[in-house]
Parts: sequence; C-alpha cells; structure tokens
Amino acid sequence: MDWRVTGRLAAGSIPATILTLFALHILGIKGNASPPLITTALGIALVMTAVCVLSHRWLRLLTATRHAEPDPRWTATLTTFAGLLLGVFVTLSSVGAGAIGMTALVLLYPRAPIARLVGSDIAHAVPLTLIAGVGHWLLGSVDWVLLGSLVIGSLPGIFFGSHLSARVPDKVLRPVLATILVIVGVRMLRA
Repeated sequence: MDWRVTGRLAAGSIPATILTLFALHILGIKGNASPPLITTALGIALVMTAVCVLSHRWLRLLTATRHAEPDPRWTATLTTFAGLLLGVFVTLSSVGAGAIGMTALVLLYPRAPIARLVGSDIAHAVPLTLIAGVGHWLLGSVDWVLLGSLVIGSLPGIFFGSHLSARVPDKVLRPVLATILVIVGVRMLRA
C-alpha cells in the first residue's frame, strides 16, 4: 500500500463527498427519493466501470510501454482530481471506487506494482464509502432491511465468487462482467 497515493485520492474524494452530500441535502434529495440525477449518475458510473473492466489489460500494456517518467507534481494533482471525481461518483451512485479508481491509478502510476495500487485503492475506498454511507444515513436514504439482505448475501457471494473467479479465465470473466454492467447502466440511463 502506498499511503501517499491513498492520501492524494482522499484529499480529493473526502471533500467532494461532503460537498456532494451537502448538495443533495440542499436539493432536497433524501429518503426514498430516486431523482433522475441519482439514476443518471448510476447509469454513467456503471457504463464507465464496464469500459474500465474491458480496457484494463490494454491500459496496462499502454502504460508499460511509456518510457518517460511522468512529472510527480502533475501526477499528484491528477491523483487528487481523480479522487474528487470518485468522491462524487461514489456518493451519488456507490459505484466507482473499484474499477474506475484502479484504472486511474494504473494510468497515473505505470511503474508501481499492481498489488500496491490495489491496496492503496482499497485503503482509499474504505473511508470514502464510510463517509458517503453515513451521509446517506443522515439524509434518510438507507433501507436497513435491504442493507441487511445485502450483507447476508454478500458474505457467501464473496466466498464463492473469489473461488470461482480464480478458476474462470480472465478473457471470459471480464466480457461477461462488462456486459452485465453495460446492460444495467443503459437501463438506468433510459429510466
């Protein structure tokens, strides 16, 4: 894990999350409301995630062939900006911290080991989703029964999914996942 990268992401995402929650409150978007803003943001985030899932290998190859080291100040600024975008997307849709965040990190830190970028992305996602979740709870947007069902279902899903994904070839898994994300994202955009 690279705490410097995590800090740069958080420097953009945490303020963006707080400001987005404040904007939702000011706009009166709370409780069971599902305005077009949230639905559209979710649709866009799902389609962007699908693109990131499909382009991951190509982007990794592209960044591996770069010979010049990026300017560290420019990289730091772009990392904070990526964090800002992630903060808005995660707060509006709960999507983005994973695939979109990793794609940004792979592009910004082409020489860093993937394991270090994954650790940094996860370390960043935990406080980001916690703050967004608490904010939505305060807005009255949390369905506790649904949340409980998700937690109960996700535990065996994580177990079986991690074992299954280790056995299914990446060239099969990525297109299937991306197709599902695009279908759901397009449906959200049409709603």
